[in-house]
Amino acid sequence: MTRGKTLLVAACALVDADGRVLLAQRPSDKTMAGLWEFPGGKVEAGERPEEALIRELREELGISVQESCLAPLSFASHSYPTFHLLMPLFICRRWQGIAQPCEGQLLKWVRPAKLRDFPMPPADVPLIPALVELLG
Repeated sequence: MTRGKTLLVAACALVDADGRVLLAQRPSDKTMAGLWEFPGGKVEAGERPEEALIRELREELGISVQESCLAPLSFASHSYPTFHLLMPLFICRRWQGIAQPCEGQLLKWVRPAKLRDFPMPPADVPLIPALVELLG
């Protein structure tokens, strides 16, 4: 049974000094609008996931991240009706700048225990336990 192509998307759990994780709400003009997700985006041809994440975090949030500050934590593998999503989740505790909604999305810093209170795309949900375990 063909589900279409596999899409590689890199995501990041930005963790602030208080141990909170940044969530971004998908804009109204995108699929799964209104759902909350970990910032990140599509890995382009010829890009490594870390490079894609550095680019996406700069574009989406206006912050600068060094590759050495990205640590792989977990990954999601989820089949949607028209494609399969493979999404490595990196954790980052150090960046330069202040995270701002550069693409009109809402942002929210959330305690790990409260992550389940936010409706998320199906691929993001299985990533929550690793964050709760790591951050308490």
